[in-house]
Amino acid sequence: MKNRKVYVKVLVQFDEEGNVLPMNITWEDGRKYEIDKVTDIRRACAFKVGGTAIRYTVRINGKITYLFEDEGRWFVESRS
Repeated sequence: MKNRKVYVKVLVQFDEEGNVLPMNITWEDGRKYEIDKVTDIRRACAFKVGGTAIRYTVRINGKITYLFEDEGRWFVESRS
């Protein structure tokens, strides 16, 4: 299976200092996933699909995954 970037809609909240906190993700087929917690934010590589972006380590339904933001566009790494 090949990995690919899947661009997603993300509802974000800004705190009083202007920091971005993603609240939920809407997948390409319309399914929505609430983000339980953001555990880390850093510039990092998207190893499976290439490139660098701001990587948010998030917990969704108890599972840790990565959400990337690159110049205002959000994506996740997915297997085709």
